[in-house]
Amino acid sequence: MRQGVILLVVVMMSGLAFTLSSPPGIAYPDHFPITAYDFRAHPLDSAKVQLGRRLFYDEILSADGTISCASCHSPYNAFAHTDHDLSHGINDQIGTRNAPALFNLAWSTSFHHDGAHHSIELQPLAPISHPAEMGSSIGDIVRRLSEHAQYRQAFSESFGDSLVTGERVLKALAQFQLTLVSAGAKYDRVQAGKDTFSVQEQKGYQLFQTYCNDCHFEPLFTTGGFARNGLRVDTTLNDFGRMMITALPEDSLLFKIPSLRNLSYTHPYMHDGRFRKLRQVLKHYASRDVRPMPISANEQSDIVAFLLTLDDRDFVFNRNHGFPH
Repeated sequence: MRQGVILLVVVMMSGLAFTLSSPPGIAYPDHFPITAYDFRAHPLDSAKVQLGRRLFYDEILSADGTISCASCHSPYNAFAHTDHDLSHGINDQIGTRNAPALFNLAWSTSFHHDGAHHSIELQPLAPISHPAEMGSSIGDIVRRLSEHAQYRQAFSESFGDSLVTGERVLKALAQFQLTLVSAGAKYDRVQAGKDTFSVQEQKGYQLFQTYCNDCHFEPLFTTGGFARNGLRVDTTLNDFGRMMITALPEDSLLFKIPSLRNLSYTHPYMHDGRFRKLRQVLKHYASRDVRPMPISANEQSDIVAFLLTLDDRDFVFNRNHGFPH
């Protein structure tokens, strides 16, 4: 019954026709594909979701109590980080990559820019243990949470007893993040037959389908795979992408293809945050050394007009996944 409450909230917020996964999981539009996450094996539970939400915004996860997940994944930036090109962590340290936006994760089979993790339940371990991000450990987090009576009560309500474990912490965080569904943009209304593109947006849509859709496949606007973006390596960061995980030369400079939804809220762009404007990104792709896109300045403007139809204001300002007052 608690799962049904979660689904009802999602549906009411969007105003779109939604398909419900069974047993209860998340709600999403008819033009979306089936989720990759197995909600049959792991259905959502409202108590676990709310516990995960609380943990997501709590600095107790970091070594010095100054950094939460939301510090780099702000709800008002579609759960990305726009204040800095690179993520910031404890002791004002700077990370090595731009913090990616967090939404529609139920359709993802790999996480982080390099695809280092294939489980949404395990991916928080990377920022938790990174010395320049949270600088903590799951063991230390379990100890700190176990000392809080309110958290023990929350774990009891979520899992049946007050025992705090690393597995339960990660499970709760995953449950909350799985509810972050962005599917209420103008594009989605057009797909549902409830809105229409302007002339310029339609031109941009056609150009997008010609030049961009192979990698940023609609309606999620990513294939979930990896590609080379044609950027020269930042000699300070020396980031070679997926090869740093697999050690395979053929994976050099491969980065996970990001979704293009909510771009108005998620700048700066690219894995190292080097571009602050969409126009800069399009100019790069129009002039890169390998397979440049033959698009004029006017056509770039048309593409930008279409990309703005992917902004989902209702998602960004949805209080149901904001800071838990």
